[in-house]
Amino acid sequence: MSLLGTFGFFAPKKIPALKLLPLACGYVGYIVLCNVSLNINSVGFYQIMKIAVAPTVVVLEFLMFGKLPGPLMMLSVVIVCVGITVATVTDTVVVNNMMGIVVGLAATLITATYQIWAGSKQKELQASSSQLLQAYTPQAMLLLGILVPIFEPMGWKDRAPGTLLGYEYTPGALTAILISAVLGILVSLSTFLVIGSTSSLTYNIVGHFKTVIILGGGFFFFNDTMSWKRMAGICIAMIGIIWYTQMTVQQAVSAPAIKLVSAQTPEKQRLKAGEAAPPA
Repeated sequence: MSLLGTFGFFAPKKIPALKLLPLACGYVGYIVLCNVSLNINSVGFYQIMKIAVAPTVVVLEFLMFGKLPGPLMMLSVVIVCVGITVATVTDTVVVNNMMGIVVGLAATLITATYQIWAGSKQKELQASSSQLLQAYTPQAMLLLGILVPIFEPMGWKDRAPGTLLGYEYTPGALTAILISAVLGILVSLSTFLVIGSTSSLTYNIVGHFKTVIILGGGFFFFNDTMSWKRMAGICIAMIGIIWYTQMTVQQAVSAPAIKLVSAQTPEKQRLKAGEAAPPA
């Protein structure tokens, strides 16, 4: 991001570190907790917790900002979540232990909070998505650098093949790591761009649409199996996605008109209608 700023893609902005700390902690928390949840829980439970992020965003935005979507929009979100659940949860939702439940719920809560902050912090700090990402990344890197030796086998004493220090960093492996890092930056940037331009809830709907594309692409291009259950889930999800998109577009079109009408004084409205102003 600093390199992009140097070449003039955006103007870097200095933001106080304390104001960026919650965002950095939220990013690190959702990365670590999601990985831990996938490690100790079944895939089915992990998928359910990921799908639960969208309704969690709705609840948190109401608690934090008093913001609540309309009933029809919430219904469309429910339809999307049901469809994605039917399409992706293929194994039994097994909960192995209480720790798995706690970690899964915490991962969902932190992920939803981070997504909300990704939008609210842009408005609060008057920073663009690129400026905010470039500003909080050093703090996130520092926190991850502290947590990696705690959660990952380092191989300080025995550099076995399964440890970070024992891994053979071939040119091919280094290239793959570099490509993954670049793609990670692009994913983070796209997250801030989508949430900043729309909302955290819309970002989740876009993410579910990505899941539908992956499932469909796997069937058409890689000969993946497409059961009736998965097909039904995709169709249900697409109904909800199309409905949500239609309502979002209608809101975006009607919002400027509502603002324009509310900004007009009664005298201006009469003059526009061709009526004479009342005598003083």
